[in-house]
Amino acid sequence: MKPLTLSLAQLNFTIGDFSGNIARMSAAAGEAAAAGARLVVFSELALTGYPTGDLLDEADFLARVDAALAGLLDASRATPDLYWIVGAPTRRRGPGKALENSLLALRNGEIVLAYAKQLLPTYNVFDERRHFEPGPDVARILEVDGVKLGFLVCEDAWNDHGADYPVNPLARLAAAGPDLVITINASPSNIGKREERHAILAAASRRHAMPMLYVNQIGGHDQLVFDGASFAVAPRDGVVFEAARFAEEVATLRFQDGEFSGAQGRALAPVPAAGLPVMAFYRRQIVLGLSDYARRCGFGKVVVGSSGGIDSALTLALAAEALGPENVAAVTLPSRFSSAGSVDDSVALCENLGVRLFEHPIRDLVAAYEQGFHAAFGEPLKGLALENLQARARGAVLMEYSNQFGALLLATGNKSEISVGYCTLYGDTNGGLGLIGDLYKTEIFALSRHINEAAGRALIPDAIIDKPPSAELAPGQKDTDSLPPYPVLDTILKVLIEGERLSAEERDTVKADYARLAGTEDGAALIARVRRMIWKNEYKRRQAPPILRLRPRAFGSGRRMPIAVKYE
Repeated sequence: MKPLTLSLAQLNFTIGDFSGNIARMSAAAGEAAAAGARLVVFSELALTGYPTGDLLDEADFLARVDAALAGLLDASRATPDLYWIVGAPTRRRGPGKALENSLLALRNGEIVLAYAKQLLPTYNVFDERRHFEPGPDVARILEVDGVKLGFLVCEDAWNDHGADYPVNPLARLAAAGPDLVITINASPSNIGKREERHAILAAASRRHAMPMLYVNQIGGHDQLVFDGASFAVAPRDGVVFEAARFAEEVATLRFQDGEFSGAQGRALAPVPAAGLPVMAFYRRQIVLGLSDYARRCGFGKVVVGSSGGIDSALTLALAAEALGPENVAAVTLPSRFSSAGSVDDSVALCENLGVRLFEHPIRDLVAAYEQGFHAAFGEPLKGLALENLQARARGAVLMEYSNQFGALLLATGNKSEISVGYCTLYGDTNGGLGLIGDLYKTEIFALSRHINEAAGRALIPDAIIDKPPSAELAPGQKDTDSLPPYPVLDTILKVLIEGERLSAEERDTVKADYARLAGTEDGAALIARVRRMIWKNEYKRRQAPPILRLRPRAFGSGRRMPIAVKYE
């Protein structure tokens, strides 16, 4: 068998930007052709971007898909000897949904092969059966230069154990005897996902004695972030090649006699089994997620309320890295309960980051609200109502800044607080995006320390990291007045919210700690209290801004719970 040179193109597509997506693919195809490739492989639904959601229900959008597909065919004529493997929605006839999630092989303006995705996931963040009909249980083979290529789309390769679906497209394809299996994907990233992909595909490759090429997209799309990290796997050696993570790349490989090598036959560098350290992963994912979200939504600048606490400090540090400090504004909003340190720590933080800090006291604003309330309702504001008023006054000022200067307001809530409703609706929940809402409070501290270690200096001042967490909405207030210590709370939350979705290493440790807690009377009562708090505050989470997903189960589209419920 003579060698087959092929390129994988993991690109950052924008949902609905048909001309931009085609231009990206055309440039990558030109690069692949220049490298001598006979085949260039793009990701799942590359034409439209993924996930398209209910845009697929819009007649105008579907008309644009049709026109874009014609434009894509025309673009392929610029590289007449190159096969383009592209994901796109295609129309179908007959009962059921009107669309299929398809892989198309194009060459010189023609579709030479079409394969429709058979397994349509409807779990976690996925809801593909909402829009697509499963493809027929058939194998599709394309021969290029004597090499038999078989094709799958994402989930089709994930059911080799046969437990999740009644059909196994991978087994069907293996029976057709391809020399190489190519699977196109839109696989969102979360902690541990890279290693999960490697394990599943490597096991399938060994079982069926088939080399496999896995091509993924990159980029941030609302809550989801895609990390690329496309790879090649061989039956004997496992993962033998991995593309860049969190970056676009067009990589060219040579395939011959079941083996992969570099474009000129060079040996491939070993692929480490372990991916990024956890905190480095969180940082990279958040930075890409914010930069793409802001760019796609038309924001060049962001604004953050700087309380002098660790949540807003970490949010500011990540925003400065993603967008540049010159595009980040911080606003400190002291009330009569704010400590002097809250303002001083904000000043030190922003000086370290190079971020401009504004000060907008809310004392007079809150006092005016108090007077107006008393005049209207005959009694003074006090307790929780007064505490929440301060948070809402801050939220109103920050939204004024956002409207006046066109800056995206970033929410600063963490997963621990959001889980139990330790946040003020229409106050600190205001914003267009939450960067750290999928990080537990203990992880907030860890990521802040990681950023300082990576910088070689205290970008986030030690005074902020070391101070006891406080909302500073009442005299001497501390978070522990209302909540258990965060290490205890986070243990409970991880079990109640994520459970079996935790990584094996984290799950064993967390469940052991949880079991010890549940074995005491006070601990069992605390667990019951936390469970009630989670259920009681679903209405707040439903109205909160989207949160960048980092963990296997995040609040948002991957966790759909009723608001009005009696279940404890």
